[in-house]
Amino acid sequence: MSLHSLRSALVAFSLALASLTAADFSAQFEQLKARATPAQLYAFLYALPKGGDLHNHAGGANLAESTFAICTDPARNGGDTFYTRVHFTGQPDAVAATVRFRTVRRHVYAALSPAVRAEYVALADLTPDERAEWCNAFRLDAAGEGRFEFFQNIWPRQSGIGRNLHVRTEQLVANIKAFAAEGLAYLETQFDVDDSADNSGQPIPRETAVAFVRRRLAQPDVVATGLVVRFQYTVLRFSPRADTELAAAYAFVDAHRDLWVGVNLAGIEENGFGYPARFLVPFRQLRARYPGIALSIHAGEMDGPDRHIRDTLLLGATRIGHGVNLIQDPDTLLLLQQSQRVLVEINLISNRLLEYTPDLAKHPFPEYLRTGVPVCLNTDDRGMWDSNLTDEYYTAVTTFHLSWSEIVQLGRNSLTHAFAQPEVRARLLADYDRAVAAFETTYGAATVEATLARLAAVKPVTYGYAQRTWGLSFEP
Repeated sequence: MSLHSLRSALVAFSLALASLTAADFSAQFEQLKARATPAQLYAFLYALPKGGDLHNHAGGANLAESTFAICTDPARNGGDTFYTRVHFTGQPDAVAATVRFRTVRRHVYAALSPAVRAEYVALADLTPDERAEWCNAFRLDAAGEGRFEFFQNIWPRQSGIGRNLHVRTEQLVANIKAFAAEGLAYLETQFDVDDSADNSGQPIPRETAVAFVRRRLAQPDVVATGLVVRFQYTVLRFSPRADTELAAAYAFVDAHRDLWVGVNLAGIEENGFGYPARFLVPFRQLRARYPGIALSIHAGEMDGPDRHIRDTLLLGATRIGHGVNLIQDPDTLLLLQQSQRVLVEINLISNRLLEYTPDLAKHPFPEYLRTGVPVCLNTDDRGMWDSNLTDEYYTAVTTFHLSWSEIVQLGRNSLTHAFAQPEVRARLLADYDRAVAAFETTYGAATVEATLARLAAVKPVTYGYAQRTWGLSFEP
């Protein structure tokens, strides 16, 4: 036998062995699902290699408790002080929700009138009850909260926090560490350094801010996580200046292609200026000038039928954020089923809490998954949901009875459609395949009883969503 023939035979044998192992593990996974307690299944999914999180708003990803800790720690907030509005001279029911717990930096607080300053308290001086209320004000965690609370109240409350570059970057680092702990390999988050200001309120030059972020990501505690991080530059679609901002976004990404890998349009589509066809000419003009800038655009996050996803494809997007109402546009659905080149970024918990699909059993995700549309699971605004990526997987597995091959495919899809550089993407995919094979060996080489017992060693980190929704909480 020639050397070439021998190598071919070894490759064929290895592939056959891997296929057999995967088939064996698929059967074991079905038994595990049937016999595991909710806590055991959650631990299994927490330990699972998860590929990438592609639909992630950096500003909405920050857990309230983590943000509080950063904002009250001078070593992490750049020596700033934050104040929040908690006392009011008027009747409580006359106070606008956007005003309550509005949080500002020291230089903003100093410029307020004495009467208004009296309504503010330094974050570090909040009572335990006030601190709990402050944290609750930055997430959807109560009955009756939904789309209006999210878009109109929560985002404005935190607007003053993100201008502190130290805080914004430390929030990113906290998320990197949390994601890495639950098996994520790649984070592609919507993150920018615009509007950063120093402690006196003076704007920080953009390139100075970029250099600051680069230095922080290169520090040992971040590097040790092993998580690969890339950014998208996001433009609010309903901004009156969106066309101009889109041109600036392309120029910025083009100048920082090693770290920023794509452009995104975000924001409420039903806004009068939010419809995608508005941007057809600007995108075509920008594409004529800048080669190879990838687009992931929010589309189909709507209640009723429309052609927004079709129009978003015309803009050149190769990833669709949400795509909830794609199911109501059969022509475009058929196109995506047949082409299989456009990924739909699925955000189950977001769609439930914002009431685009209040009953997740009716979510179109399994229809997309099982009819050939590439999909993956993502966290969207995990800090405001008080959740993590494991919650998304647990939701999908328990609601839609995912098979093992489907779970693995979700992770592969997230990396195959990542905007990272080709060589980085190839390495991530190879690493993912190895991680899945190792996971199958760890949890598939013994009986189901032994596997379930082994899961006791996994120590998941859960947040409020898992505790409120499934009663799942693990001792640290």
